[in-house]
Amino acid sequence: MQIAEIAVVVALLSGAFFVFVGSIGLLRLDTPMKRLHAPTKAGTLGVGSFLLASMIHSFATGEGSLHELLVMAFIFVTAPISANFIAKVNLHREDTDPTPPPPADRTWATFDTDERTEKLVVK
Repeated sequence: MQIAEIAVVVALLSGAFFVFVGSIGLLRLDTPMKRLHAPTKAGTLGVGSFLLASMIHSFATGEGSLHELLVMAFIFVTAPISANFIAKVNLHREDTDPTPPPPADRTWATFDTDERTEKLVVK
């Protein structure tokens, strides 16, 4: 077995480990903020390890490709940003009152409907 094959196996196993830990964390953790942490961190490292294994394999077989590097960079940039947005939404939802029930009249948002003519009147 060559060194490149060993490196591919190590990268695949570490990626599988991180994805497995992230999946367990997603299932076992109780709050949305904790659940957000497990798949974003472990999933990013797991997918990064898979892509690293693919990149090592492509270079070892003589068909070098840097596509995986670009995908890995995209994931490492976008995963924390999306996790940050999801966390902000969760924080805002905890601070706000529950949504009130819709009114019984025909008013919706900033538009009033004239019941006689059924035309929208902008306030």
